[in-house]
Amino acid sequence: MSHPETMVSSELLDEFRSCTQIQYSGKLNIKGSKGHSWVFYYRLGRIVWATGGTHPFRRWRRHMTQHCPDIDIDKMQFNSKGLSNKNDYWDYKLLEVLHENQKIKREHINGVVEKTIAELLFDLAQQAHFNQIQCDRTNDVILEAPMSFTSADMSLKFMQDTWKHWSEAGLANFSPDLAPILRRPDQLQQMVSPAVYKNFVNLMNGKYTLRDLAVKMKQSPLPIARSLLPYVLKGIIELIKVPDLPFKIGDGQNISSIEPEPEAPRGPLIACVDDSPQVCQMLEQILVSQGLRFIKIQDPVQALPILIQNKPDLIFLDLVMPVASGYEICAQLRRISVFANTPVIILTGSDGLLDRVRAKVVGSTDFITKPVVADKVMGVIRKYIQTPSLTKI
Repeated sequence: MSHPETMVSSELLDEFRSCTQIQYSGKLNIKGSKGHSWVFYYRLGRIVWATGGTHPFRRWRRHMTQHCPDIDIDKMQFNSKGLSNKNDYWDYKLLEVLHENQKIKREHINGVVEKTIAELLFDLAQQAHFNQIQCDRTNDVILEAPMSFTSADMSLKFMQDTWKHWSEAGLANFSPDLAPILRRPDQLQQMVSPAVYKNFVNLMNGKYTLRDLAVKMKQSPLPIARSLLPYVLKGIIELIKVPDLPFKIGDGQNISSIEPEPEAPRGPLIACVDDSPQVCQMLEQILVSQGLRFIKIQDPVQALPILIQNKPDLIFLDLVMPVASGYEICAQLRRISVFANTPVIILTGSDGLLDRVRAKVVGSTDFITKPVVADKVMGVIRKYIQTPSLTKI
């Protein structure tokens, strides 16, 4: 039986199944609470194309390289008529143009379409697991001559299976659009053979996402991510966000402005590791109202990978949690170089001297006793994070 954390949101699956059942033609628009958006194009109940996500240009380059190796993307010249910045399915139009000019065959297109839809469904499953999403349908665009038809049922099954396997491998918090970069080469050199080390140095340079590497290595992203995870958890390799790689289309017109990524909020990032939803909610209200970014982690087992991925500027850490205590997590954090100097503030229900001594031994920075209140929290923030905006609060 599947664990809830490995399952795809039932509301999301119901929306896709409904589009199939009513033989819907049009766009299924999906928006996430973090500013991400996706569009799935339907024709008579079947998905014929999909757009959106964080790396539309990288994705198009990757699939073209894989399925149409004879095409040099950077040397392509098109008349930009019909490829306007308002056209949110520019990638589909480019496939049409290439096919009309007999540059690519139908089977090449099928490969690009299937891989594009599969990637975006996976990304959607991952986002829906952590954030609220909203769906709505509009029939303002119906692709009249689809170049490929995919089975919606097969696509949904693939989405469920890939998300399940990714989650079960301990990778739920890591997007395949992150790029590995080698942070501690000396330590790695002692752990692997010279040949493996050379490969790591060449490929783990922060330029290639896990998906890019998968195409280079003719694998799927899962085995690559799974093999890198132990090094990520030790801080030897870091998975970082990388920008998209846009390209220009004829007439000097850059189509990178079709769907700009939402600007990330600024300000220090504060994390709270506490299995109590009430404590997390209270801290979130206090911190967000002061213009700070906030991340809550209620599952202590997932605390380390989430903290490594997000690298907060300060961490509030509950002392008493099931499975992994605050002491254990703090001790593990201090073994990772990136967290050597990160302020770790222990949240405790008691003011016992023994707790304080033990917490100091494992490397905590300071204490706050529960219940959390705004003046205590902001006092600690001001004490350990020096930014101009906070000094005025």
